[in-house]
Formats: sequence, structure tokens, C-alpha cells
Amino acid sequence: MALATGPLSEGSSGKPYGEIIRDYVPLPDTRWRSGRPNYSRVNKLYFQHRQHIHPEGSLESMVNKLVKNWEVESRHIADPKQWKTMDSDKFQGALNGGAPASAAVMAEIGTNNMLIGETHNYSASSLSFEESNRIFASTFADGFAWECTQVLSGPPTLSFKWRHFGKFSGTFTDKKGNRYQGDGSMLDLHGLCIAKVNDKLIIESLDVYYSPDDLLTPLSTKVKRGEGEIPVGGEEADAKKVGALGCTASATSGCGIM
Repeated sequence: MALATGPLSEGSSGKPYGEIIRDYVPLPDTRWRSGRPNYSRVNKLYFQHRQHIHPEGSLESMVNKLVKNWEVESRHIADPKQWKTMDSDKFQGALNGGAPASAAVMAEIGTNNMLIGETHNYSASSLSFEESNRIFASTFADGFAWECTQVLSGPPTLSFKWRHFGKFSGTFTDKKGNRYQGDGSMLDLHGLCIAKVNDKLIIESLDVYYSPDDLLTPLSTKVKRGEGEIPVGGEEADAKKVGALGCTASATSGCGIM
């Protein structure tokens, strides 16, 4: 497990596109789950297909950056005590008003499982943090980007609309092990989030509202490649290609989420 040695690369920050969308700087002793993440791949998708360009200093720009920084540590830093965007002692995250997850629980199960839960074709309780990330990295081979579309109220209770988007160009594996081949069509997912923050914009809670079926149904109605062809956890070869957190080993492609 590699030690962090400084801020994210310029490619991860968005600087090559003329806009900083992540400015996360880890603590000096931060340990990444699987090496420092690289967001070059998903940034390309984000800048090509985003629907909004928010003025620097606007609430939308601030929330966009805050959530992307939150994703950096919630997905890539295992120890909640090393988190900076969240108050790990107070933090709670919930989906559609359901039972909240603490920082420790989210760090263990991952944001995918926390924000999807149990559906007819996805079972968060049967997937590890790593397995869930591999599934969606394989599904959205070109990345799955996120943008804040509108802020409805400012801090300390931020409420905002969001959009998650990406091309279904890979293969989705459902909870029965069925595999569905994407056709490259763009999936647009929309939702609402209410985030409580303190006076330093540290996140204390996230309440996310959307329908997980809006994500999963389009992924399981494409061409089925065969029932039970590959277990939900993925084959060893797939794991080597995608990596434990859904990130490839390539320095030029890297992570595909957010």
C-alpha cells in the first residue's frame, strides 16, 4: 500500500482542460488503498459530456469540487481518521431516507453499496468494496462522471441536484452472475442530495435521493452474454485488468468514477 506523497496530478485535477475540478491534498501520512488515484480518464468524459459550466466561485462550482474531493477519499483512503472532507465522528450517509451508514461502515462497504443497496439485480450485502468497484469499472469502460447541476440551498444545509453519466460500453454483471453487453449508449442518472456541512464546509451527513433502478435497469436490458457465465465477483483475469478499486494500472487511463 503506497504512501501519498502530495496532491493529485495535474491530469487528475482537471488543469489540462483549464479548470480545477479536484484540489484534494492528502494528509502527509495518508495511505491510499491501492496507490494514488489518477482521474485522467473520467476527466476526459466529464469535460466532453458535461451539461453545465459553472462560474468559478459559484455555489455549483463549490459543490462540484467538494463532492469530487469527497469521492477521492471515500473511495481511495481506507482509514476514516485520515479523511478531510468529512467529520468521521459525526458522518452519516443514507439513501432515500433509509438507515444511515457511519463513516466506518461506508469505509468498509464502499459508496457504491451504500448508495445502491438491495435491488432485484444488485445485492450490496453480497458484494465487497472491491467487487462492487470492479463491476462498475467493467460496466463503464470509458468512465462514469458526475456533475452538480443546480444548488437549491447553501450551507450549512446544502441541497443540490446532480447528474451521473457515462457510456455503457463495457459489461455489467448482475447479482446472479448474468452478464450484459453494453452498446455504447449514454446513461444519464439524475438525483438530489442534502448535505449538512459545518462552517469549514466539512461534511457531517449526506442524504442522497434517486432511484437505483434508473441506473440498473438500463444496464440489464442489453444483450445478455450468458447466464452465470462469470460470478458476480469477477474472474481473476478481470481483477488484474481492472484493479481492486476499479482503476486500471495505466498511468494514462486510471480511475473511471466521478
